[in-house]
Amino acid sequence: MTQYGNYTDSELVVMLKDGNHASFAEIYNRYGMVIYYKVNQMLRDEEAAKDLVQDLFMGLWTKPELIRADANLPGYLYIASRNKVFNLIQKGNTRNDFLKLISAYATEVSTETMDKLDARELMGIVAMEIEKLPPKMKKVFELSRLESLSHREIAEKLGISEQTVKAQVHNALVILKAKLGGYVSGVFFMLIWLDKIK
Repeated sequence: MTQYGNYTDSELVVMLKDGNHASFAEIYNRYGMVIYYKVNQMLRDEEAAKDLVQDLFMGLWTKPELIRADANLPGYLYIASRNKVFNLIQKGNTRNDFLKLISAYATEVSTETMDKLDARELMGIVAMEIEKLPPKMKKVFELSRLESLSHREIAEKLGISEQTVKAQVHNALVILKAKLGGYVSGVFFMLIWLDKIK
């Protein structure tokens, strides 16, 4: 019996182009869960992520001519899945209001000059970095930036002092600036976040 796990990605893609089901299954087994994990990180919606990954791999099976045999297969799958995520968000077919907002903003500023990444990719990175903030800080930051609540409103809502809210927002911005500083100019970063300080 052929051991498809021993084949390289390029060999699997060549066989896929010839309609080999087993090579497709091996590609899915090799990268399906990794891509699902990445997609779910962006969407934070398990069902939507499953549907998107299924659609991605069905497209790979039905249109294998879209990928070159010598292509970086995981890179191709990641970029294709990321593009599908942004298309889904733009069409409004996800419950994640935050990512809808990010996608809309990315579309508006896509012509801005950026140091290393395009606007859409940066917005995805911003979303993931916010997700990594400590839980209490993340909650305060999201209420401030995503729900546009004032420091006083947040303090009342969470039962904490305005000074604590101010400190949490400030600390979140410090963390995000440190994480994202290598990706984007200071002006662009300020445009996204710093102009919203209350």
